[in-house]
Amino acid sequence: MDVIGWLLIAALFALGMAGAVFPILPGALAIYAAFFVYGLFFSFHPFGFLFWTIETLIVAILLVADYLVNAWGVKKYGGSRASVIGSTIGILIGPFVIPAFGLIIGPLAGAVIGELIHGVTHGAQWNRAFVVRSVKVGWGALVGLLSSTIVKIGLQLVMIIVFIIWLVY
Repeated sequence: MDVIGWLLIAALFALGMAGAVFPILPGALAIYAAFFVYGLFFSFHPFGFLFWTIETLIVAILLVADYLVNAWGVKKYGGSRASVIGSTIGILIGPFVIPAFGLIIGPLAGAVIGELIHGVTHGAQWNRAFVVRSVKVGWGALVGLLSSTIVKIGLQLVMIIVFIIWLVY
């Protein structure tokens, strides 16, 4: 039974880390679930209020930061709310539409399309400067996605490290 428990925990950790790169996977929630698997297979005894508080705060920060860092990238490059929404939609559907490169092309294209739609609905003229500005906003979405991915990987590793430290000490 111990082997099955550790295999499930390792699988949830792997799924969680993969979720940092592939937004469609549960990410931090899978890592959080691994703690419950440990408790069910072994014991909840090592975990106290402080452990659950730290881990829950990290999950909350991850969920909020995921959206905010992406929005920051779009806004930093002059994007509108429509660009943020387009980028978010692109992140979610891009990997399905273009399996190999959709994770990168999705938010980029979504932000560009969102910015183009926003500009047209607000009377922008279709010219080179307008298109270049929209592509720049798309680039900001990509920068936000990559920054968000780095933050998620780091915080999820912290979750796993805190878990290991809690078990060892």
